[in-house]
Amino acid sequence: MATYLITGANRGIGYEYCRQLQARGETVIAVCRSASQELQQLGIQVEEGIDITSDASVADLQSRLGERAIDVLINNAGIIQRVTMENLDFDSIREQFEINALGALRMTHALLPNLKSGSKIVLMTSRMGSIADNTSGSSYGYRMSKVALSMAGKSLAHDLKPRGIAVAILHPGLVQTRMTNFIANGITPEESVKGLLARIDQLTLENTGTFWHANGEVLPW
Repeated sequence: MATYLITGANRGIGYEYCRQLQARGETVIAVCRSASQELQQLGIQVEEGIDITSDASVADLQSRLGERAIDVLINNAGIIQRVTMENLDFDSIREQFEINALGALRMTHALLPNLKSGSKIVLMTSRMGSIADNTSGSSYGYRMSKVALSMAGKSLAHDLKPRGIAVAILHPGLVQTRMTNFIANGITPEESVKGLLARIDQLTLENTGTFWHANGEVLPW
């Protein structure tokens, strides 16, 4: 049994992580701003009122956890807002950077005391953050913030390898969640998380820093 901490756990992929991990007998700590009813019904530890854009809020979470060891930290919290060339909303771009990129880095840094040799860190990025794979443009805030997140993950992989901590940079696939307006041609959260957990399980210090699709494909930068 390992201890997993998941941010953005109240719905979508975050909730599904919690559900599947609990089902396989892991210890789960669900972190969110406000817990959904379905999350509360899982009967796992839920830490509410955590804002990953706030240094004080993230420090409060670390204080609640004390010296409790975390085996896998899954930085799942994120947002998407449509920003086009015709509507360059710089406030939206900044917000997406703050949540998608800086929020995950802030959380990881704050919880480093809880991570030991053999622990794993997961950054939930997107293939929309792949420069090589960008064939359609637009989505400035989301794409740019996910590039930044992936770069943070690559640096963390190098910096934490001497401590025995491995880092995975993961794309969940196109998933039917509220974030994607339950897109018709997407896969289910269940299918996505099943693949994501397989990637996490196979993460080692030898493949740390890899940018993976949930289906196992290594994605281009």
